[in-house]
Amino acid sequence: LLNFRAWDTLLELAVLLLALLGARQLGAPQPQLSEPWPLLRAWGRTLAPLLVLAGGYVLWRGAASPGGAFQAGALLASGIVLLRLAGALPALRWGFWPLRLLVLVGLLLFVVVAAACAWFGDGWLQYPTGWAKPLIVVIEAAATLSIAASLSLLVIGDDPEPQS
Repeated sequence: LLNFRAWDTLLELAVLLLALLGARQLGAPQPQLSEPWPLLRAWGRTLAPLLVLAGGYVLWRGAASPGGAFQAGALLASGIVLLRLAGALPALRWGFWPLRLLVLVGLLLFVVVAAACAWFGDGWLQYPTGWAKPLIVVIEAAATLSIAASLSLLVIGDDPEPQS
């Protein structure tokens, strides 16, 4: 059953990447953040680690039951947004190449594994029997990070590069 869920996750990653690229073409939102409220700072630093733990749990459980990359990525993105609004994280910059790579790594890894399965195995997204669980966990972990980065950029935007 989890092999059929692969199509869903692959298409979610592609749609999210297209949404992010489309939003960037329209002009990335540039929120003007005021001084964070002290309670927001306190709760942000308290809730962010819990959101990371919840995201990790949902990711791990999603390898064998409902849940998985998108839900875990959404939890991580909510922690990033919370910390950014609390002033605990610096602004995200699209020009920072590791962030761009993080956005792409989930989809790229997924396509590479799917192509390798098609080339050496039984077909596109048909994982080998002994390798199904480890491949799903690795792909979903990469997809979680990509989803978290993409959703964070979509929600809190991207600060423009400083002009020199």
